[in-house]
Amino acid sequence: MAFKFEQLDVWKISLEYSDLIYELAEKLPEHEKYNLKSQIIRAATSISLNIAEGSTGQSNQEQNRFLGMAVRSLIETIACLRIIARRKYIPDNSFLERIDLKAQELAKRLFAFRKALTSVKKSISEEQPNYDADILE
Repeated sequence: MAFKFEQLDVWKISLEYSDLIYELAEKLPEHEKYNLKSQIIRAATSISLNIAEGSTGQSNQEQNRFLGMAVRSLIETIACLRIIARRKYIPDNSFLERIDLKAQELAKRLFAFRKALTSVKKSISEEQPNYDADILE
């Protein structure tokens, strides 16, 4: 059984972004293990987790709130990327540019999804189970 969030393009893109962030994190110097490496991985992971959590049985308003947290986590990873570039920890600028392009794509999708949620009345969420009240008695 596939969960609803697994069908969302924005969630799939967030996984691609996480893969790039994990690849980047492995290239960071050892002395950044408990600082930038840990921070950027946690923030990137948080993006996918918030998209998933927001999609399950929530109202549009609640789902929008979780997408907002995903956006904030994305911005956190971008701030980490700027520090990494400033410190010249990654000499391959094309790799950093590839990550940046994926971040821009993800940001556009997150903002578009949030906008769609505020313009429709129906929630995009998991179907709620139908419990028969007679069985519970």
